[in-house]
Amino acid sequence: MEKIVIVEDDVFLREELQNILEKEGYSVECISSFDNSLEDIVSASPSLVVLDLNLPKLSGFDICRGLKAKGMGPILVLTSRNRLRDELHALNLGADDYLTKPFHPKRLIARIQKLLHLYANMQVLLDAGDFQLDEKINVLYVGKNSIPLSENEGIIMKALVKASPSVVKKEELFNLLWGSSDYVDENILQVNMTRLRKSLDKVELSNRIKTVRGIGYQLIRGD
Repeated sequence: MEKIVIVEDDVFLREELQNILEKEGYSVECISSFDNSLEDIVSASPSLVVLDLNLPKLSGFDICRGLKAKGMGPILVLTSRNRLRDELHALNLGADDYLTKPFHPKRLIARIQKLLHLYANMQVLLDAGDFQLDEKINVLYVGKNSIPLSENEGIIMKALVKASPSVVKKEELFNLLWGSSDYVDENILQVNMTRLRKSLDKVELSNRIKTVRGIGYQLIRGD
């Protein structure tokens, strides 16, 4: 099921958007605290982000720039700001579409479906400096070399690349891999990290994953 993250500080509109999207069969997660909004969006690993521009703490423009810097998309800006310069600025920052409020629910769904279809047929490479990761097929590219990763290895690498240089907490990896951190033996995560490092060793990248004791793991980016 495709997950959509809603980034909207108006609680009533947020609930309305959630109802509209859930009725269409989407999994929906709402950002309701804006202290660490960019990090919260990334850790949710959404299929699409519906993003307001007028937000507390970090503006929608800054969030859009930050998400695109981490290779995330698609982003649908949904805002009351109807000036052309705002739309052009958002699109220049990497927003994939721009829709103004008030909106018709069917128009919103049509825009979302179009973006999801577009991205489903697009190669999405996450850039880590000296290597790239195709997050759809879990293939790592280093120069002219490439190595396939298992599903779990791909999930871990995607999280590390998107969060870099920040640390990915163990709890986040538990949720991404197994849907919950409850009743999960930490040794299982360590086994998966060992397998990933062995795969990366084939292209001399195993030393790029740093263990942050008691917290999680961090990707050390290359040049």
